[in-house]
Amino acid sequence: MKTPIGLAVITLLPAVSSLSAATLYVSPQSTNSTPPYATWDTAATNIQQAVGVATAGDQVVVTNGVYPGSVVVNNPLTLLSVNGPEFTIINGGGAGRCAFLTHGASLSGFTLTNGRAGSGGGVYCPSTDSFLTNCVIAGNSAFPIVNVAGGVWGGTLFNCTITNNSVCTSCQGGSGGGAYSSILYNCTLSGNLARGGSGAQSCTLYNCTLSDNSGSGAHGCALYNCTLSGNSGGGGAIESMLYNCRLPGHSGSISSRAMWCTLYSCTVTAKSGAYGGGGAYSSTLYNCTLSGNSTTNAGSGGAYSSTLFNCVVYSNAGPEGANYDSNGYSTLNYCCTTPLPANGVGNITNAPLFVDYASGNLRLQSNSPCINAGNNAYVSYTTDLDGNPRIVSGTVDIGAYEFQGPGSVVSYAWLQQYGLPTDGSADFADPDRDGMNNWQEWICGTDPTNSMSVLTMLAPSNSPSGITVPWQSVSGKTYFLERSTNLDSPFASLVTNITGQADTTSYTDTNALGADPFFYRVGIQH
Repeated sequence: MKTPIGLAVITLLPAVSSLSAATLYVSPQSTNSTPPYATWDTAATNIQQAVGVATAGDQVVVTNGVYPGSVVVNNPLTLLSVNGPEFTIINGGGAGRCAFLTHGASLSGFTLTNGRAGSGGGVYCPSTDSFLTNCVIAGNSAFPIVNVAGGVWGGTLFNCTITNNSVCTSCQGGSGGGAYSSILYNCTLSGNLARGGSGAQSCTLYNCTLSDNSGSGAHGCALYNCTLSGNSGGGGAIESMLYNCRLPGHSGSISSRAMWCTLYSCTVTAKSGAYGGGGAYSSTLYNCTLSGNSTTNAGSGGAYSSTLFNCVVYSNAGPEGANYDSNGYSTLNYCCTTPLPANGVGNITNAPLFVDYASGNLRLQSNSPCINAGNNAYVSYTTDLDGNPRIVSGTVDIGAYEFQGPGSVVSYAWLQQYGLPTDGSADFADPDRDGMNNWQEWICGTDPTNSMSVLTMLAPSNSPSGITVPWQSVSGKTYFLERSTNLDSPFASLVTNITGQADTTSYTDTNALGADPFFYRVGIQH
């Protein structure tokens, strides 16, 4: 009998290492520079030495010094200075860009200066998942043929200063003097130079300041809660979307506040220029305030060839119209301006009554006619310039600021027109005893002091084609008509969006045939 042979099975498992991210050190004073630069005593003498041996997830800590040449970061690691950008400088020497950051890499606490490249003279990031925090990007440039992004290309930046960067303004391209295709939070962009987008080009900016840039502050950007001031040439913003932004004090040969832009809850003030619309040119504005702007040679001071909704356009100056162009290129709806525009509806000419115009406080006084005088249909952004709720008391105010105090739910301009108080005490009173209170009269556009001015049905007429139903109406209001065959049954919608005519509007119900009785009622769409 044979003895069975037992087989021993040995499984070889790979060793599992518990490697953690390493910290590498850089000091120009190191006298014993030894890889992997794991202590200050063995620190690398230049940044690229340490970056070159670092792996993904490592941290490279850099002490004070001026580090010449370029830094290329090809791994997702953290590059961190000890004492911040004032003491830790990467100098490109005018021959190459200061830094390249790959996906996932971050740079914190450095000054990047004297860099020069076709794009991203200060720093180039291939996407927005490279990060810069607390950095100064200053005195860098881009050159032909690319000639884009003198300061930074790409990346997401936090609390950075981007200043005095440039691209060639006489060469092809020439955009993004400060930043190009970047996302920026709480950054300052100043003194940058480009033919277009001298501060920022094709960027998204939050809580940033763009000032004293030459060749437009922002071009093709989306800006949230930003301030654009003192920019010249192309001016404040071009082909951009601006939300809750302030645009004070620009100058330029053409419209230098907002050109071909869309603005929501913004103020545009104290701009002077030679041509175009001092405040806005060929733009669309919602709940904005334009005041104190001017042009000298041609154009209008406030807005030119623009469309405005719920805006204050007041105290501007220009040879072709103080507040908007007198040639009829602009359309204003539910705006506070003077004189009354030929194009648009719902406008008022009353002075807006700012809290303190002289000191630049353009919020509304408690008795401003702009309170509750806008149109909710044109509201698409939920906060005003102060970040407060955009609609208070049911109806939007005109201008960049929403009055937050208690008061009437009726348009203050409408109440003041009839000598009624704005504290809310008259909202539901019926002084002319026509059966409609003041709130209803305001909605209907009728006169609360005249009992003959009221929304009421008039005598119908019957013909072979149907029943013609007339009612007393107001021009510019929109009505709906409902019908029932039994007063004990609900009314059903018959027709909507009927444009009101002066005095009387009528509708012929061609389906009102047969022996059944027909009952009608009319209402306002608002």
